[in-house]
Amino acid sequence: MKIAFSTQDLQRVDAHFGWAKNIAVYDVRPDGYDFVQTFTFDGDLQEDGNEDKLAPKIEAIKDCAILYVAAIGGSGAARVVANKIHPIKVTQPEVILDILDKLQDVLKGTPPPWLRKALAKGQEREFDFDEAEMGVQHG
Repeated sequence: MKIAFSTQDLQRVDAHFGWAKNIAVYDVRPDGYDFVQTFTFDGDLQEDGNEDKLAPKIEAIKDCAILYVAAIGGSGAARVVANKIHPIKVTQPEVILDILDKLQDVLKGTPPPWLRKALAKGQEREFDFDEAEMGVQHG
């Protein structure tokens, strides 16, 4: 499951989604996690109402299940949720590796329903039905 973190310093969740210079992405599993990549954004990121700055960020995290932010605006949150990404706001800067450790522990146990739903993102469901099992008769 890929997790995105809005970060200025690449160590902590310490950035507003729209203003973040960096978004760090990690892949988390019950048995560990791996750094995937950092997306870096330039330009006037603090301009409120500039919806164009959100498009490349949404595109960068589209395959993530969860987005950790220090803050996120209403339109940003709506766009994140519309892409089936679960935004989580931290109340104070939190170390990314600490969050990853906690998530890994939760994945080892019984994740809460919202996390199970997030886990399902990106897992294509494949059905291979035998026609005979479904009662389909050719004749």
